[in-house]
Amino acid sequence: MIRALVVVLLLAHALVHLRVWATPADPEHPPLFVPGHSWALAVAHLSEETARAGAVGLASITALLYAAAGVALAAGLGWWAPAAVLAAASGLVLKTLWFNPWLSVGVAVDAGVVLAVTVGWPASLY
Repeated sequence: MIRALVVVLLLAHALVHLRVWATPADPEHPPLFVPGHSWALAVAHLSEETARAGAVGLASITALLYAAAGVALAAGLGWWAPAAVLAAASGLVLKTLWFNPWLSVGVAVDAGVVLAVTVGWPASLY
């Protein structure tokens, strides 16, 4: 049961990354934040288009890693944990460079994944 819940969490977080970062903006329902605006890349004088491309690329990598971790865990493969940590680290870099308070839940999930894998919790997954 725990394994299934963690698999769902990993796969759902992968899908959320794609939904939040890679979905084109709907003019009738503007997003809560602009994925093309990065405080760090603005300091480097990069255009919003370049920043958005970087955000979508990094979000896609993060989503792929989370999905791989979820599928590996479902299949009982031992490399799910390092993949989950890489996904979480990638997500934390993404949310740091494109920081917005609306992303705080994602930061908490990514940090929770790193912490859970680091301490081996829940033990039934290892």
